Amino acid sequence: MLYVFLVLLGGLGAAVYILLIYREVPGAVEERLGQLQALPEDLGVWKTDDASEDAKRAAERGLLREVRLLHEPSKRLFASEKFIRQVRYRDRATRKIERVEPDEVLKRRRERGSKKG
Repeated sequence: MLYVFLVLLGGLGAAVYILLIYREVPGAVEERLGQLQALPEDLGVWKTDDASEDAKRAAERGLLREVRLLHEPSKRLFASEKFIRQVRYRDRATRKIERVEPDEVLKRRRERGSKKG
């Protein structure tokens, strides 16, 4: 029983140490886990989608498919930042919004590799 307690105590101490290092040392997370992928240039801008299968099906019905990405920063220490993809369909003639798809949450990924130069 004493050994279990010592292992748990050691594990707790290591976890607290790692949390403090990742939180307080600038660049520690990026060095260990990689850089977050770059934000798109057109963040928050509605773009017309003509190439996807959904856009082709919408065009057959006289609709225009528009897509945009939004950025949601992480609220917790180790939570990853997210992109939110929003899709809407507009009537080609009147430009009135006909339908909106539910938001799709995309994880912001980390890119590994040395970027030193």
